[in-house]
Amino acid sequence: MVILTGFADEISPDLKVQLDILESERIKHIEFRGAWGKNVLKLSDEELQQVKAEMDRRGIQMSSVGSPIGKIKITDDFEQHLVDFDRAIDVANMFNAPYIRIFSFFIPQGEDPAQYRNEVIGRMQALVKRAEAAGVVLLHENEKEIYGDIAERCLDILETCQSPHLRCAFDPANFVQCGVKPFANGFPLLENYIEYVHIKDALFDQGKVVPAGEGDGEVLDVLKALQRKGYSGFLSLEPHLKAAGSFSGFSGPELFKTATSALKGLLAQIGEEWS
Repeated sequence: MVILTGFADEISPDLKVQLDILESERIKHIEFRGAWGKNVLKLSDEELQQVKAEMDRRGIQMSSVGSPIGKIKITDDFEQHLVDFDRAIDVANMFNAPYIRIFSFFIPQGEDPAQYRNEVIGRMQALVKRAEAAGVVLLHENEKEIYGDIAERCLDILETCQSPHLRCAFDPANFVQCGVKPFANGFPLLENYIEYVHIKDALFDQGKVVPAGEGDGEVLDVLKALQRKGYSGFLSLEPHLKAAGSFSGFSGPELFKTATSALKGLLAQIGEEWS
């Protein structure tokens, strides 16, 4: 059995609407990226307590802190970013979230990522060291224009850091947008590190994002392979059906329901139960 979760800020900036829609879809977890138009790391302690009180009241748990850590240029200052990362750890502790989603830094356009490898690895190792001390697991998401955008460089990061506190958040649509076949080319390299899956799909033609199963993301193949392995972790809805930006996406309530229905339909096809 897999566990459904999702980026509910794609539903609405309003926390109540976010949680209402999750409840209507019988989803009991949230990958929390923000509320009231503010990123999770910019919310005050008081605002976070409001979020926690409402989640607790409804019985909704945080699957992961949907942080933007690692979404800075590799040439940007890292010390201030570590302050933001410490805040992400604080949020994870406050909500008993087992995971923090991270990235591996934007590479200057047109430049060879290889020339920045040592800096990327050094920064990732610093993040992992802090995560190990805090007892939280980092999820590296493959994302276009960062060092770990293609499967080979994702694997490089995971193998080099080699820690149970750094795992893979596998995102089929992001691979498509980098010209990678997610199941044929990405999954075989990364399957031993996959601990979390983002559910969105896309077309090779212009990278257009579509509901799961309607694009080139080979999402059904990924789900079948995970089922064969006995995967019982999170499938996190990140639909991006109305808008997709570098730091967030938006779908709205109805399109979020469309995305949820598409995923549930794929799970039904393979006889996979969910909670």
